[in-house]
Amino acid sequence: MKVWITRARPGADSTAARLTALGFIPVVAPLLVVRPLPAEIDLAEVDALTFTSMNAVAAFAASSPSRDRPVFAVGDATARAAREAGFASVHSADGDLTALATLIRVDGKGLTLLHPAAAQPAGDLAALVGDAAHIRTITVYETVETDARPSEAWHAVLIHSPRAARALASAAADVVGRLACAISEAAAAPLTPLGFAQVRVATVPTEDALLAALGKPGPGV
Repeated sequence: MKVWITRARPGADSTAARLTALGFIPVVAPLLVVRPLPAEIDLAEVDALTFTSMNAVAAFAASSPSRDRPVFAVGDATARAAREAGFASVHSADGDLTALATLIRVDGKGLTLLHPAAAQPAGDLAALVGDAAHIRTITVYETVETDARPSEAWHAVLIHSPRAARALASAAADVVGRLACAISEAAAAPLTPLGFAQVRVATVPTEDALLAALGKPGPGV
């Protein structure tokens, strides 16, 4: 089964490697590209950092040499990226933005956290955390749509975010009779009217669950 990977690089390449190991044939054609933005990182009175994506880790690491604060990460992939960037104390929510907010409300209560984020974040982390901790958000990158299309036939597509789903919906790609696997209900919503044979949603918002939704490799849907 050939699987179209729509997420931005470098995450797309990591997903491709995982798909290959599972017996699928990855087709990398990102619908999104990440562009770092200039940012002045001020860590004065900041107790910890919180990252909601691997892209945020990369952008922060390119802008600041500081690695001494503890990190609260949205999921295991982001936590792994933080460790690889040199952070020693990393806590993973192993979930979505809501799970991260819950982790911060418990283990980061009363702290001031710097949140390096996208220009168009997927949600409002500060609102979810409430007054349990202070979230200071700074924009460090932007995600923009591309005009990429798969250069070969594909049977299924992976959607890692609502932004990617919206990009696919506007791409006018031929999806009839094919399978879509979305990481969350929010990511699945824009796909429903497009004509897929089936739209599957990961049981939890992690890439492990997203890949599990594909099922076993086969010739097609």
